[in-house]
Amino acid sequence: MPHSPQTRAPEAVPQLSPLKVTNLLCRARMLQRAALDGNVPRLLRGRNLGLLCETQPDEAQALFHRAARELGAHVAVMRSGLSPASAPQEVQDTARMLGRLYEAVECQGLDAALVQRIGQHAGIPVFDGAAVAGHPADRLAELLGDKTPLADNRRFVLQALLLEAIA
Repeated sequence: MPHSPQTRAPEAVPQLSPLKVTNLLCRARMLQRAALDGNVPRLLRGRNLGLLCETQPDEAQALFHRAARELGAHVAVMRSGLSPASAPQEVQDTARMLGRLYEAVECQGLDAALVQRIGQHAGIPVFDGAAVAGHPADRLAELLGDKTPLADNRRFVLQALLLEAIA
Protein backbone atom coordinates (compact mmCIF):
# COMPACT_ATOMS: atom_id res chain seq x y z
CA MET A 1 0.00 0.00 0.00
CA PRO A 2 1.16 3.57 -0.30
CA HIS A 3 3.76 4.76 2.16
CA SER A 4 3.92 8.46 1.37
CA PRO A 5 2.39 10.55 4.13
CA GLN A 6 2.11 13.54 1.79
CA THR A 7 -0.54 11.85 -0.35
CA ARG A 8 -4.21 11.15 0.18
CA ALA A 9 -3.66 7.48 -0.65
CA PRO A 10 -4.61 4.76 1.84
CA GLU A 11 -1.75 3.39 3.92
CA ALA A 12 -2.95 -0.20 4.16
CA VAL A 13 -6.21 -1.95 3.45
CA PRO A 14 -6.57 -3.39 6.99
CA GLN A 15 -6.13 0.12 8.46
CA LEU A 16 -8.75 1.73 6.25
CA SER A 17 -11.85 3.08 7.84
CA PRO A 18 -15.11 1.38 6.91
CA LEU A 19 -15.94 4.46 4.82
CA LYS A 20 -12.70 4.16 2.80
CA VAL A 21 -13.23 0.43 2.29
CA THR A 22 -16.75 1.22 1.07
CA ASN A 23 -15.39 3.89 -1.27
CA LEU A 24 -12.76 1.53 -2.71
CA LEU A 25 -15.34 -1.21 -3.21
CA CYS A 26 -17.76 1.24 -4.82
CA ARG A 27 -15.06 2.45 -7.21
CA ALA A 28 -14.03 -1.14 -7.97
CA ARG A 29 -17.66 -2.08 -8.68
CA MET A 30 -18.00 0.86 -11.06
CA LEU A 31 -14.87 -0.32 -12.88
CA GLN A 32 -16.26 -3.86 -12.92
CA ARG A 33 -19.52 -2.67 -14.49
CA ALA A 34 -17.64 -0.56 -17.04
CA ALA A 35 -15.54 -3.57 -18.02
CA LEU A 36 -18.64 -5.75 -18.39
CA ASP A 37 -20.10 -3.04 -20.64
CA GLY A 38 -16.85 -2.90 -22.64
CA ASN A 39 -16.30 0.74 -21.75
CA VAL A 40 -13.39 1.07 -19.29
CA PRO A 41 -12.73 4.76 -18.57
CA ARG A 42 -9.17 5.90 -19.24
CA LEU A 43 -8.99 7.96 -16.07
CA LEU A 44 -5.19 7.75 -15.84
CA ARG A 45 -4.53 8.77 -19.45
CA GLY A 46 -1.10 10.33 -19.73
CA ARG A 47 -0.04 9.39 -16.19
CA ASN A 48 3.33 7.70 -15.62
CA LEU A 49 3.66 4.89 -13.10
CA GLY A 50 6.77 3.01 -12.06
CA LEU A 51 7.09 -0.68 -11.29
CA LEU A 52 10.16 -1.26 -9.15
CA CYS A 53 10.86 -4.97 -8.90
CA GLU A 54 13.61 -7.45 -8.20
CA THR A 55 12.03 -10.50 -9.79
CA GLN A 56 11.64 -11.81 -13.30
CA PRO A 57 8.36 -10.93 -15.04
CA ASP A 58 5.49 -12.72 -13.31
CA GLU A 59 1.73 -12.65 -12.75
CA ALA A 60 1.87 -9.73 -10.29
CA GLN A 61 3.81 -7.57 -12.72
CA ALA A 62 1.41 -8.47 -15.52
CA LEU A 63 -1.57 -7.60 -13.28
CA PHE A 64 -0.12 -4.20 -12.44
CA HIS A 65 0.66 -3.50 -16.10
CA ARG A 66 -2.82 -4.46 -17.26
CA ALA A 67 -4.60 -2.56 -14.49
CA ALA A 68 -2.65 0.63 -15.15
CA ARG A 69 -2.70 0.45 -18.95
CA GLU A 70 -6.45 -0.23 -19.04
CA LEU A 71 -6.90 3.09 -17.28
CA GLY A 72 -4.58 4.82 -19.77
CA ALA A 73 -1.38 5.02 -17.70
CA HIS A 74 2.14 4.33 -18.95
CA VAL A 75 4.20 1.86 -16.88
CA ALA A 76 8.00 1.77 -16.68
CA VAL A 77 9.63 -1.33 -15.19
CA MET A 78 12.87 -0.83 -13.26
CA ARG A 79 15.27 -2.90 -11.21
CA SER A 80 16.20 -0.95 -8.11
CA GLY A 81 19.66 -2.10 -7.08
CA LEU A 82 18.73 -0.93 -3.58
CA SER A 83 18.75 -3.18 -0.54
CA PRO A 84 17.97 -2.73 3.15
CA ALA A 85 21.72 -2.11 3.60
CA SER A 86 21.77 0.76 1.08
CA ALA A 87 23.05 4.06 2.38
CA PRO A 88 20.27 6.38 3.55
CA GLN A 89 21.36 9.07 1.07
CA GLU A 90 21.22 6.59 -1.83
CA VAL A 91 17.66 5.55 -0.90
CA GLN A 92 16.64 9.18 -0.43
CA ASP A 93 18.12 10.25 -3.79
CA THR A 94 16.51 7.32 -5.60
CA ALA A 95 13.14 8.00 -3.97
CA ARG A 96 13.24 11.67 -4.92
CA MET A 97 14.12 10.80 -8.51
CA LEU A 98 11.18 8.37 -8.62
CA GLY A 99 8.95 11.12 -7.28
CA ARG A 100 9.99 13.44 -10.11
CA LEU A 101 9.47 10.83 -12.83
CA TYR A 102 6.27 9.07 -11.74
CA GLU A 103 2.88 9.75 -10.18
CA ALA A 104 3.06 6.48 -8.20
CA VAL A 105 5.37 3.49 -7.84
CA GLU A 106 4.52 -0.17 -7.20
CA CYS A 107 7.32 -2.09 -5.45
CA GLN A 108 7.44 -5.86 -5.81
CA GLY A 109 9.95 -8.21 -4.21
CA LEU A 110 11.62 -5.51 -2.14
CA ASP A 111 12.08 -5.55 1.61
CA ALA A 112 9.14 -3.85 3.35
CA ALA A 113 11.43 -1.57 5.37
CA LEU A 114 13.13 -0.45 2.15
CA VAL A 115 9.76 0.26 0.52
CA GLN A 116 8.81 2.31 3.56
CA ARG A 117 12.06 4.30 3.32
CA ILE A 118 11.40 4.97 -0.37
CA GLY A 119 7.86 6.07 0.43
CA GLN A 120 9.08 8.51 3.06
CA HIS A 121 11.13 10.46 0.52
CA ALA A 122 9.37 9.99 -2.83
CA GLY A 123 6.52 12.46 -2.26
CA ILE A 124 4.21 10.19 -4.29
CA PRO A 125 2.21 7.06 -3.44
CA VAL A 126 4.53 4.08 -3.09
CA PHE A 127 2.74 0.73 -3.03
CA ASP A 128 4.24 -2.33 -1.37
CA GLY A 129 3.17 -5.24 -3.56
CA ALA A 130 -0.41 -4.14 -4.13
CA ALA A 131 -0.60 -6.44 -7.17
CA VAL A 132 1.02 -9.44 -5.46
CA ALA A 133 -1.17 -12.43 -4.59
CA GLY A 134 -1.96 -12.52 -0.90
CA HIS A 135 -1.90 -8.75 -0.53
CA PRO A 136 -4.67 -7.44 1.77
CA ALA A 137 -6.43 -5.98 -1.29
CA ASP A 138 -7.26 -9.57 -2.28
CA ARG A 139 -9.85 -9.64 0.50
CA LEU A 140 -11.58 -6.68 -1.10
CA ALA A 141 -11.53 -8.46 -4.46
CA GLU A 142 -13.43 -11.36 -2.91
CA LEU A 143 -16.17 -8.93 -1.85
CA LEU A 144 -16.92 -7.89 -5.45
CA GLY A 145 -18.95 -11.03 -6.03
CA ASP A 146 -18.93 -13.53 -8.86
CA LYS A 147 -20.02 -11.42 -11.84
CA THR A 148 -16.40 -11.58 -12.97
CA PRO A 149 -13.56 -13.99 -12.16
CA LEU A 150 -11.50 -13.32 -9.03
CA ALA A 151 -8.47 -12.41 -11.17
CA ASP A 152 -10.52 -9.64 -12.80
CA ASN A 153 -11.82 -8.52 -9.41
CA ARG A 154 -8.22 -8.19 -8.20
CA ARG A 155 -7.55 -5.93 -11.20
CA PHE A 156 -10.59 -3.76 -10.41
CA VAL A 157 -9.52 -3.35 -6.77
CA LEU A 158 -5.98 -2.49 -7.87
CA GLN A 159 -7.38 0.07 -10.29
CA ALA A 160 -9.52 1.52 -7.50
CA LEU A 161 -6.41 1.82 -5.31
CA LEU A 162 -4.52 3.57 -8.09
CA LEU A 163 -7.40 5.97 -8.72
CA GLU A 164 -7.76 6.68 -5.00
CA ALA A 165 -4.06 7.47 -4.80
CA ILE A 166 -3.44 9.57 -7.91
CA ALA A 167 -6.57 10.52 -9.85
